[in-house]
Amino acid sequence: MDQDEDKDLFAEQMQDVKPLVSPRTEARQDWRGPSEDQLQRRRAAEAFPEDGQDRNFLTLSEVAVRQPLEVLEWRQDGVQHAVFSKLRRGGYALEYQLDLHQKTVMEAQQAVFQLFQNARAKNWRCVLISHGKGQRSATPGRLKSYVARWLIDHPDVIAYCSAQRQHGGVGSVYVLVKKTAAGKAANREQYGLKGDL
Repeated sequence: MDQDEDKDLFAEQMQDVKPLVSPRTEARQDWRGPSEDQLQRRRAAEAFPEDGQDRNFLTLSEVAVRQPLEVLEWRQDGVQHAVFSKLRRGGYALEYQLDLHQKTVMEAQQAVFQLFQNARAKNWRCVLISHGKGQRSATPGRLKSYVARWLIDHPDVIAYCSAQRQHGGVGSVYVLVKKTAAGKAANREQYGLKGDL
């Protein structure tokens, strides 16, 4: 049998064969690029200098309205389910509590921005923000709505959720802060983990 006959025989035998497609391959083909939220977070992170002279980028424009009794929760892609579940249960030690009651939106914006400046400087991992429900306000849930948007936009926030009742319930949120380089190094040292390979 010569080489051409081999090829013809092979082609004949393979005519009904279909290529295997894994679910991962299909998902990759359906990927449409980053979502608008992801792009907004990326832009915020890129505009976020590391020198401590940060400009407050948290929006004062109108945001999506959140209801006074709505349960808030959000997590960045990659945050493990167990970590988020622990946050929901109030399982992390609260290293700081910020009370925004009776503040204007502008005052709250400045206070939240400063909170994350301090969190980065002091390696805080979990903080509580009490924004209130705003049920009796002329614009119900206004401050709550802004806090929910600011936390998604801030590159140092990896997750947040409404607090347990003893910490304010739906009038407060637990916020999980991204570890700084110093915080990661301290963890490696504490748990005897090796450095980056």
